[in-house]
Amino acid sequence: MFDLTGQVALVTGARTGLGQAAAIALAQTGADIAAIGSQEMPETAERIAAAGRRFFAIKQDLGLAFDAAELIGAVKGTLGRIDILINNAGIIRRNDLADYSLEDWDAVNDVNLRAVFQLSQAAAAEMVRARRGGRIINIASMLSYQGGIRVVAYTAAKHGIVGLTKAMANELAAHGITVNAIAPGYMETDNTSALRQDADRSRDILARIPTGRWGTPDDLATAILFLASPASGYVTATTIPVDGGWLSR
Repeated sequence: MFDLTGQVALVTGARTGLGQAAAIALAQTGADIAAIGSQEMPETAERIAAAGRRFFAIKQDLGLAFDAAELIGAVKGTLGRIDILINNAGIIRRNDLADYSLEDWDAVNDVNLRAVFQLSQAAAAEMVRARRGGRIINIASMLSYQGGIRVVAYTAAKHGIVGLTKAMANELAAHGITVNAIAPGYMETDNTSALRQDADRSRDILARIPTGRWGTPDDLATAILFLASPASGYVTATTIPVDGGWLSR
């Protein structure tokens, strides 16, 4: 049911963390992988090669201006097609609301929302032309549901991801393209390093998670594979929490 042999997936932010885990999971089920990142991704490349799949890395800072159609064209030109897009790349900047700068607001929203729209628009256009359907999976957050503290731009962007997911799903369903999102709980990634190093905040967070632990990137693998696979063709416009039960508290 999860066999992706012959398909091509593009994953943003695949150097480490959630993006790397998604890329590896997809490769292990047969997909060739393209990845966009602001830095080189040698470890990801090695892991994809070990799975016996092709890997194509594109160095691009998604916080800067870019031509999304050109990037999607490069993926198609190198790997032959694009079937799956995982919009994972994201940044977070923390400050009190009164002191939150427009520079930080723009930086967070450029990567976390604008780039998602641009890449999804270009990938969807190629999927529609190819007439094979497709899958777009956006990475949302617990802050797609909550307000958080000192992360106003991140919260706004992640709420926007849920709305964007629904809007795109409505327009693309007729073409056999599903658009869904995954909302990870509190994961052991670079974005949560400050929280995990704060003894009080880390304790409070763990006390609310019914499973009693921080999530790991590998915890997202089955959700990624489900939404990317042919088996999920009747699932669209939804956001799936993978949160250890956080939202139930």
